[in-house]
This record gives sequence, C-alpha cells and structure tokens, in this order.
Amino acid sequence: MGVAQGGRGDQGFVFPALAAAVVDREGRISGWSEAAARLLGFSPQAVCGRPFAGLLADADPSVGPSAGPGQPPPAAPAAPTSPAWPGTLEGRRLLRTADRGAGAGTVAVDLRALPLLPAAEPPGGERGTDRGDEPPSGTDEAFAAAAGSSLLLFAPVRRTDEWGYGVSLMHALLRQREFGVVVHGPDLRVAFSNMYPDMFGGHSPSPGEGLADVAYDHEARDVEEVLRKVLDSGQTTRIDEQRLTSPSRPGREWTLTWSALQLADARGRPAGVAAVIEDVTQEAQTRRHRDLMQHAASAIGLSLDLRRTAQELADVVVGGGLSDLAAVDLALPVLDGEEPAAALGSGPALVRVATAAVGGGWPDGLLGAGDSYPPLPEGPRMSTLQGGRVLRLPREDVVGALGSERLVRLMVPAGAHSLIVAPLTARGLMLGTVTAWRTARSPAFDGADTQLLAEIASRAALGIDNGRRYTREHAAAVALQQRLLPRADVDTPAAEVSGTYLPAGGGTGVSGDWFDTLPLPSLRTALVVGDVIGHGLSAAATMGRLRTAVQTYADLELDPGEVLSQLEALVHRLVAEAPADQRDAVGASCLFALYDATTGECAVASAGHPPPVVCAPDGTVHVPDVRPGPPLGVGGVPFQTVTFPVEPGSVIALYTDGLFQLDRYDGPDGPAALGAELAARRSSGGPLREVGRTLVDRPRSRPPRDDIALLLARTKAVDPGRIAAWSLPPRLDSVAEARAKAVRQLSEWGYEELAFTTELVVSELVTNAVRHGSGRVGLRLILDQVLVCEVSDASNTQPRLRRAAETDEGGRGLFIVAQCTTRWGCRYGAQGKTIWTEQPLSGPSL
Repeated sequence: MGVAQGGRGDQGFVFPALAAAVVDREGRISGWSEAAARLLGFSPQAVCGRPFAGLLADADPSVGPSAGPGQPPPAAPAAPTSPAWPGTLEGRRLLRTADRGAGAGTVAVDLRALPLLPAAEPPGGERGTDRGDEPPSGTDEAFAAAAGSSLLLFAPVRRTDEWGYGVSLMHALLRQREFGVVVHGPDLRVAFSNMYPDMFGGHSPSPGEGLADVAYDHEARDVEEVLRKVLDSGQTTRIDEQRLTSPSRPGREWTLTWSALQLADARGRPAGVAAVIEDVTQEAQTRRHRDLMQHAASAIGLSLDLRRTAQELADVVVGGGLSDLAAVDLALPVLDGEEPAAALGSGPALVRVATAAVGGGWPDGLLGAGDSYPPLPEGPRMSTLQGGRVLRLPREDVVGALGSERLVRLMVPAGAHSLIVAPLTARGLMLGTVTAWRTARSPAFDGADTQLLAEIASRAALGIDNGRRYTREHAAAVALQQRLLPRADVDTPAAEVSGTYLPAGGGTGVSGDWFDTLPLPSLRTALVVGDVIGHGLSAAATMGRLRTAVQTYADLELDPGEVLSQLEALVHRLVAEAPADQRDAVGASCLFALYDATTGECAVASAGHPPPVVCAPDGTVHVPDVRPGPPLGVGGVPFQTVTFPVEPGSVIALYTDGLFQLDRYDGPDGPAALGAELAARRSSGGPLREVGRTLVDRPRSRPPRDDIALLLARTKAVDPGRIAAWSLPPRLDSVAEARAKAVRQLSEWGYEELAFTTELVVSELVTNAVRHGSGRVGLRLILDQVLVCEVSDASNTQPRLRRAAETDEGGRGLFIVAQCTTRWGCRYGAQGKTIWTEQPLSGPSL
C-alpha cells in the first residue's frame, strides 16, 4: 500500500464526500455535482431545471409524490425570490433518493446554502466588493443570469459527524497540556504538535522539524524506525519508558511512554503517524530507585567478607544504573577488623577496596583497587564528609578542591562531570566512603540520586561493619587456635610428621579442629587429630583443653582406646560445667594413632572420626578397617583399638571431615579419593609439607564452611641390628646374666663407655622385676639417638620413686636408676608392665 502524497494539504476526507448543487433564484437546480449524483442517485439530466425543494423528504405535502425510478422529482412551487430563502434549507434535512431497489427512499444530510452573488447589483455600478475589487470576468448578461443563485453543499450526517467530532477531538488534544500529541506526515516530519517549548523541560519539535532536530541522531533513528514501521504496517505500537536525551539540554534525560498509530486518507492510504507522548521521568526514576533499593538489600552483605561486601556495593551502584563508575574506599584498620579513627584523614589512609565501571574496565591511571589514598587537602568539603553528610559536586568543584593536577588525574575520571561521595557509617564509626561518578551523556546527579546513594551506603555500611567485626573475631580465634596448635613440622625417631591447618571461610568462623604429634619413649610416636563441635572462640578453647588432656594421657603411655576413654570422661565434665543451654554444643570427634618404629605397627582408636589413610612406598593405598566409636560426649560404648602393620617409608594421613567439603574428596569414597591423591602427590618426591598443602588446596571462590586439619606422617623403622631382646627366668641369678648380656651387646655396638651405667640400670630393674613382679622377665636394648633399656614383667604393680632413709635396707633402686638416666617411665600392656629408661649416647655417632 503506497503512502499518500501531498502531506498536510490532503483534504481527501472532505471534498470527495461533499455533494454540491447550484440553485437559481427561483429554486431550480442549474448545476449538479458528481458527488450529489452518487449520494442521491439522480443524474444531472434528471434534476437540472427542477426545483430543489422537490428533493426534500420533509417538504410540504402539496409537493406531491416523488418521481419514479430515475425520473426527476415533480414540480414544486417556485421558491421565494428573497435573498434569504436558501437559509431556510440549512441544517439537518432528509433528501429523497432514487429507488435503488433496496427500499431506501431518503438520506439524512447536513445542508448549507451559500449565496453566490448578491441578490441585486446597482445598474452600471461597481460589481466588486466594498474594497473596489474588480468583478469576476464575464458579460453583464451572464452576471445578471447568475444573480440570486445559491450553492448548496450537503453531505451524509454520518460523514459530517465524523468531521465535526474529529476536528473537535484534534483541537481538544492540541489544547491540553497533560501529554504531548505529535502528528507526523508521510516524511515523518512534524505536521501538528501541542508541545510548546520546554513542555518536558527541553526543546520541543515544531512543524516541519524532524526528530533529529530535537534528539541525538542515534536516538532519533531508533524512534523513526518505529514510526516508519507503524506507517507501513498500520499496526499500533506502544513503547514503555524509552530514555531520550537532547543536545539542547546536555546531561538531561527524559523517560517517555508513547504510542504511535497510523493515519490514513479517505481512500485508506497511509498519510502519516500520530504519536501520543507522556513524560514519566519522575515516576520511572522513583520506580528505578525503589527497585535498586530492593536489589541492594538482597545483593549486599550476604557474606561476612568485608571485601566482598564492598565489591557488591560497587557493583550494585553501577549495575543498577545509578552511576557510570563507583569505588568503595575503607580505612586501613577496618580491613584488619579494627575500629577506624574518629574521622577520616586523622588516622591511617583510606584504601580503595572495590571498583566497578560500565563496560567492566576501570580507567587507566585512576586510583585502583588495592591502592592507598594520597594525602588530600583539608577543606570544608572534607569536614562535611567527616560529619556524616553526603557530598554532591560538579567536576569543576572537585578539581578546585583537589588543587593539584596530579591528584586530579589520580582521583577524577576523564569525562566525568558529576560526583557523589557518601560516607559509610555504622554504630557511629566512619568506616570509609563510596564514590559515584557520572560521565558522557549521563545526566548530572540530582537530589533524589543523592538520597538514594546515601540509603544504599547506610545499609551497606552495616554489612561492612559486620564483616569488620567478624574479621576481628575470626582473627582472634585463629590466633588462639594457632597458638594452641603444635609446630606443623616435627621429625621424631619414629616418623617425619607435617601438619596443615586451614580455618573455615564463608562466614562460619574458626572451629575446633586440631592435630598433634607426641614423641613417646621407645621410639614410638602418637598421632592425633580431632574436631570440636561448634565454631569460634569457645570451640578453640575447648580444643585447647582436649589437646592438653591428650598430651597428658599419652605421656601415661595408655592404650589408644584407653586414651579416648579418658577424653570421654573429660568431655562429660566439660558438659557439666557448660551453661544448660549450651550443653548440647559440647562434644568432639578424635582419632588417636600410636606408631612403634621398633615393631612397624600402628595401633588406632576412633571416637566418631574418619579412618586414617595409609599410602605404602609403592603407591598402594590402604584404608584400615577402624570401627569408630561414638563421638566424645556421647558415652556408653568402649573404644576399640585396631593394630595393623605399616611398611617403613609409608605415609599415614589423618584428617578432619572438613576435607570432604573439597570437591575432589566429596562423596562416599572420600577416603579412597584422598588416598589416590596422596599417592599421586607423594610420587612427585616433594617435601611432606608441600604434599599436605597441595592436598588441601582449594579455590578461592569457594571456601569450605568447616576447618581442615591434615596430619601426614612418613614412618621410619629401627634397624633390627640396633635392637637386642632377651627373656629371662624370674630368678635372682638372672640379674647377673642380664648384666652380662647388656655389657656384651654394648661392646658389639661400640659403646663400651655406656657399659657401667647400663649395667647398674639393668641390675636394679631386673632385680625389682624378680622380687616384685611375676612371670618371666624381658630385657630389651634399643640403640638409636639414645640408648633405651626396657625391662618387662607380668605384674601390674606400679613402681614408685622414693628417697630411702639412711637406716632403710632397700628402696633405693629406682632412685639410682633416675640418677643414671635422662628420663624413665612405666607403661602397661594387656598383661604386665614395662619400665624403660633413656641414656644419652657419648660414643661414636650412628
């Protein structure tokens, strides 16, 4: 369908439907238009010369019946010759129509009679108007013949109502000022508009102008593309909340809602587009601000990581369309969890923690994340900010306040024209600031923007302060726990041990995970890992008490299961001491392993803890079948000790269940997955510490919610040639035999200088075993970094060290032993006991 030509001059709605008749002074029809013939069905030949009054259906009955089909109307009395007679025909009338077979005999019309010439002219006088214009050309006879004729114009009432209401509607739309109305011609230029200058606070289009005259080219093209589609397709289009800017008001932005509909001429051809425009800038801004506040409430402060909270704040300010660039700056003490100085600028410098920019790229040369603030000039604006009030400044004021070109390049983005700085204040503390810039064609900040940023900053400050306080408490708990943990790397005669501890992340805080390595006599080492219920300082304190207790019970050289039983009793005491509402939160799991380098065996007992993983030197992985008892604090079930052989050079891994939160160990086969990873890392030949760190390596983006404690022990074995053992009968003559065997063995090892002391120790211990013990007496010498002497018997009698009086005949044996050795002790087995001593080596090095 083509577009009508002619633009604003198109009257196709009116003239084609307007019927006309020329009536002489006697009321007879002397001219008949084509439109009149179409409307009434009478040809010019049928009506010319006939009185027009015969066409009136509401005429006097004396006029007589209408003519037959296609016949002229009957004659009627001559009309009055008064010049006013056509006026009697004006108004809404019924006209007769020729019979077209449809039974319609009349049509309602609106009729207007217009005199063509005055009814009489002065003979020989001037025939023009009172201005002296020349009369129309023609002879006097023609003029005389036409004198008194009238032009009758008439059209169907339906069409004239459309014309009347249409014009009235157009005038009403153009007069009102609530919304804009713009009529575009076929070339999309403005034909009519009610938009007076500055109607929406900017330049309004005038007739003949295009959209490019009032808007930027790219925006004008977008709108014209929509208008062109409406013009071509005829489909009405509505655009909600389209943002437009104007070169006449740089920095000003409008949000408009508009509808466009096609205009067509009388023949249905597209003739233009009408656009109805409403300025909803204020409503849209209010809605955007409300939505942004809701988004800020749901997106900021979801974690206790204050750096992450700061980045969320910057992202919301930019992503929500409030600014083009945003930066969050915090006081340096805040990052460490401490309270900042009373006012910005009076203490340590601010640090830029987070940045965000439209498009994602932070401008080069601008103060970036991780950079510290340079010293800034003091002034009234800094005082305003320190007072907790928001600053809104144009670029020139910021440049003037900085006063230095170097500071301007560092602090002011290129092309930025408007700035808002809002303080981050919580609990009366000034934590930092959030800075927002607008650049390019973005409008300048206004009061609503300032209030919005202040509200967002106020909410974000609470999240940042929560993160600060958590950081402080977390650091204190970590410091306490790390002080309570042992050295990470320990090298004992039985094993090389390395421990790794990682505190929890994601806002859960430090928990009570711990590990410990306890060197024991006779080349044995105890390996312990545990996990206290709960998080924070209380869990760390409970962990410290349990670790101390484990050390005490291990020094008593109890069986692993007995150690856990003693811990169980301690936990019950801790539960009784705790407040009633916290007793359910006191408890722990623990794994206690005892490795003996002389036998190559490891004894393990578990209280609700995952089993250890053993990786042999050839890479074979073994998960011992350790049946865990209940966690400490549950009680009621004894703890079972499981003993299994371990090859020298194997790596035993003890861990807490936080390890299973790492993706590679997650699932029911977590211990097997740990073993496979341990075998792969161990084969690389790196230090045990590096192996442990690699095993617990985790992505920064997903910190575990629980602590991780990992203890790796690479086992050692004593050379069988450095161990000598004998079984002696429980007789007094066995004492001399024991002395002789010990002296002979020391001579073979090349440590004859230890013979006298060792002979004395063996003599006293074997004598006590024969006199006070039962069953055969065992004697064992172990030569390693010290000389270990062990004497065993089947009795459970507790040996006691005492100082004998001068008159006592006995009781000096253990006192002599204690004086001749660096340390001594007693341990109990399933049956009987073993008394051991250690002597330093003064002979050749091993």
